Amino acid sequence: MTATLVKEASPPAPSHPDRARRRRLRRRGRIVAVLFVLPALLLLGALVVYPVLFSVGRSLFDASGTRFVGGGNYTEMFRDPATLKAVRNTAIWVVIAPTLLTGLGLILAVLVEKIRWATAFKLLLFMPMAVSFLAAGIIFRLAYDDDPDKGVLNAAAVTVHDAFKGSSSYPTARAREAVGGGGGGAGPGLTKEADGAYTTGADLSPGTVTALGLVGVAPKDLPGDAAPAHPAATRQEAGADEVRGVVYLDFTPGGGGEPGVVDRQESGLPGMTVEAVRDGRTVASTTTAADGSFRFTGLDGGSYAVKLPAANFAPPYDGISWLGPTLVTPAIIGSYLWIWTGFAMVLIGAGLSALPRDALEAARMDGANEWQIFRRITVPLLAPVLTVVFVTLVINVMKVFDLVYIIAPGPVQEDATVLATQMWLVSFGGGNDQGMGSALGVLLLLLVVPAMVFNVRRFRRSQR
Repeated sequence: MTATLVKEASPPAPSHPDRARRRRLRRRGRIVAVLFVLPALLLLGALVVYPVLFSVGRSLFDASGTRFVGGGNYTEMFRDPATLKAVRNTAIWVVIAPTLLTGLGLILAVLVEKIRWATAFKLLLFMPMAVSFLAAGIIFRLAYDDDPDKGVLNAAAVTVHDAFKGSSSYPTARAREAVGGGGGGAGPGLTKEADGAYTTGADLSPGTVTALGLVGVAPKDLPGDAAPAHPAATRQEAGADEVRGVVYLDFTPGGGGEPGVVDRQESGLPGMTVEAVRDGRTVASTTTAADGSFRFTGLDGGSYAVKLPAANFAPPYDGISWLGPTLVTPAIIGSYLWIWTGFAMVLIGAGLSALPRDALEAARMDGANEWQIFRRITVPLLAPVLTVVFVTLVINVMKVFDLVYIIAPGPVQEDATVLATQMWLVSFGGGNDQGMGSALGVLLLLLVVPAMVFNVRRFRRSQR
């Protein structure tokens, strides 16, 4: 018993020296880790945390930054029509752009797997990602130009339109004031109708020859096959059931000549549509020859008017107003798709390459066609990748600024504005109200944060 009491009263054994060394190394490792992370933390604080906190504080003051207004900027923000339009346009961007990009990326990723030059095709589609948004904005600003001589899209639209519908050869032509008519080639005056057509002011009966003079056409704009009108005007004789005439340019190059008379050096206007009208109804139609001559045959007795339809003077088709108030937002979204489609395709293609091929082959052996495999196997298996791509694009779309600011012309800038551009315009682009601009920045941050949190959680779950 004595030995047992002595053993229990003995002091504890000293701690192992290796354990103390490990504690010192662990403490030193933490210090080294903090020193390595400190520069990044300082940059994060200076470039992210401080601006966010400063913006939140600044949004509670007025434009001068001296008077506290509390939530006044946030209240006024949702009363401003321009801000509401920016919110609406941002919603359009968020719904349309990521959806189209994810769908295009999925389709292209599936198709690229089946072509021989897959790598070259991917490189070609991914190349726009190397172009800055500034350069891309300038490229598409030129591509969307209203002038067909500058804008490639309108040049293509005009070419297709003219190939099927044609265009007027005399958009600038107009009639002189009414001049006295009679023989010798002088014609009746032309009266302009409400629709832009020209009609003879005098009644014509079968057996009549008339001359219709127009001005406003530059000699250089005449068709290449245009011939002098004087021979046709002086030699024509109309039969008992005919009305004959000539449509000519009532202008003598170099000066001289008599208005209302077909002079020797004056040219006919070929290819112009002419109609014979009786009691307000078109009874005959023809087209002028190279010398501007025309004739109507088989006319019944009575009085007629000769009409030059408005289609002869219609302005040329100039294409589509891509950057007008109606189409400016879809046009800018189109340029965004050009840049980011390759990004979506590459990410989805990476997920597609990791799919289990045995599932696809088993479906083919069971008789499933390619559409069924795509819809029932490929898309469900790619759902996590598609979700990450979609959410990433949503975050990017909410912050879009460069393309909208560069592509949209000044007069329609407000029609195309999104939250990022509206924030800049209110703060620095003429509004000079940093309080309201800061409130818009906070709103944009609140909209982006949920998507960012969702994406981070998706990444963490995928790593597990």
